[in-house]
Parts: sequence; structure tokens; C-alpha cells
Amino acid sequence: MTNLTFKQLRYFEALARHGHFGRAAETCAISQPALSQQIKALEEELGGRLFERDRRQVRLTRFGEEIAARARDVLRSLDELEGYAYASRDGLVTRLRIGVIPTVAPYLLPGLIGDLTRQHGGLDLNVRETLTPKLVQELHEGRLDMAIVALPVSEPSLTEIALFTERFVLVRPRVDEGKPAPDRDALREMRLLLLEEGHCFREQALSFCNTQPRTVQSRDLLDASSLSTLVQMVDAGLGVTLIPEMAVAVETRSASVAISHFRTPEPSRTIGMVWRKTSPLAKQLLEIAEMVRQSAGTLRGTRDTPLSGAGQEESARRFSER
Repeated sequence: MTNLTFKQLRYFEALARHGHFGRAAETCAISQPALSQQIKALEEELGGRLFERDRRQVRLTRFGEEIAARARDVLRSLDELEGYAYASRDGLVTRLRIGVIPTVAPYLLPGLIGDLTRQHGGLDLNVRETLTPKLVQELHEGRLDMAIVALPVSEPSLTEIALFTERFVLVRPRVDEGKPAPDRDALREMRLLLLEEGHCFREQALSFCNTQPRTVQSRDLLDASSLSTLVQMVDAGLGVTLIPEMAVAVETRSASVAISHFRTPEPSRTIGMVWRKTSPLAKQLLEIAEMVRQSAGTLRGTRDTPLSGAGQEESARRFSER
């Protein structure tokens, strides 16, 4: 087997991931006929069919599934080799693939991207917004270098470092402005509008209310895919919701709602960064973690004391051992 190439493996991985020649070709920035030709050449080289094809979709064969698992390991190792080369080149990060959860991305990214590009001129920056399980999967597969998520993730193969803690606030119709925030018992009796299942913020909100998902489902009028939709539904009088504090300025600009803070203990979450323990970019990612924390502090109107190098390393060690 002398003609197998890394480029073919990347094309194969893209097609396995998308299950569609057109989308895979677009991801790889080549034409669909060229992708088909490369996949055919790879099948001939490996001596078996990798995909079942029909008019609607493309599926991996059993042989293809075995090859896909091994191809991901090879490509991850290649990415880490490239990352080591990047990290060794004057200690500069030249490419960074960031994943961010949806309840953080719209609020943190605008300032963070500006800070990163100013600090690292010529940085090739790619951003992926999706739910935590998908981000963790893509970290394991080597398609992301780091992710900004709610902690803990508790994956043994990932380093976790806490960046900041933010409070949740209650969003109610404007007519309730000035009223004290309800306690947990009262909140459980309200129509609580939530993000759809899969969002960690949904589980955090339910945890604060000490409510089981099946209990709240009978009262829910909406499972939304975004905080923006939740706030607009509160404006329409359909219920109340919780949102993270960093989202308030953006999400309440076009909604007639009231914002209330809970009495102590307030609900909150810890936002942090995660990356593979084997990443050759670990030192650079610790520096980027500090930039993320400072960007978040600016967004939240706080002046956080920067972590020293030793403090960063201790924080990373402590969270990676959880």
C-alpha cells in the first residue's frame, strides 16, 4: 500500500462525517467529481468498499466504519504533529480552531476574536458553535484545538481550566418590574421557558429550580433553540425564563422585559476552556485562556486579576484532575 495519502484520508473523513458528497466536497474546497475520484482511488487502494451510495445519502459500510475509526486516529496524530511544529515556531500560534457553546458564543466571541487577531497577527482562526457533547467529540477527533464550555466536562483525556463564574438572572414581563425575585418554590409554579434538550444551560436552570425534567414538561409552552427566542417569548407573555448575565445586554435590547437577580444563593455557572491533554499547544492555550478570561471580564464590566503563569498551570492541573 504505497499510494495512500493524508489528503485522501481527510476527504474520506469529511464524507464519513457529512454523509453527502456535495457537503463534503464543499468542506474540502474541491469539486464533487474530484472528491468521488479520490474516494474511489482510496477504496481501490484499501481493497474494499467504504460507502454505500444511493440517491439521498452516503453510508459507511462495516469495513468503512473500521477504517473511519483508524483514519480519525491518524489524522488526529497528524494534526498534533502540525500543532507541535506551529508551537515550536517562535512560540507563535498560527492556526486556532475554537469551539464555543451557543449560550456563550454570541456574547463573548465578538470581543474575543478582536483581541485574538490583534494579539496574534495573521492568525488563521476557525470558530465552531455547537452543543457541548459535539464539541467534546470534535476535540477527541482532532477537529478542534480547544472549546469554551460550562464546567465541569469531566473527560479524563481533557484538560479543564476555569475562567470565570457568571450569575443567572430571571427574565419576566415588564409589568413585573420592581417585584422581588421569586424563590425556588415559587419559580417551580411558574411557566418556565427552557432551551431544548441537549443544552447544558437547560439542565442548570432545572437544577436551580430543583425540578425534574418530566415535571416541568407539563407546564412548558416552549423548548427553544436560542436564548433570544426565550426572551422574545417572555415579552409575548408566555412565561418566564433564566438567562446568563452576559446575555442580558444583547437579548433585552429589543424586548420589553424585566430583569431580576435572585437572592443568595444565586444560580450560576462556571465557564472554562478544555483541550486534549496531548495537545502540543497546551502552553499557548493557557495564554489564550487568560485572553478569554480578560475578554469576558471586559464584557461583564469587571476587572479580574490576571492569573500568573504558575497560577494558570495550577488551575489547569487542578481541573484536569477532577
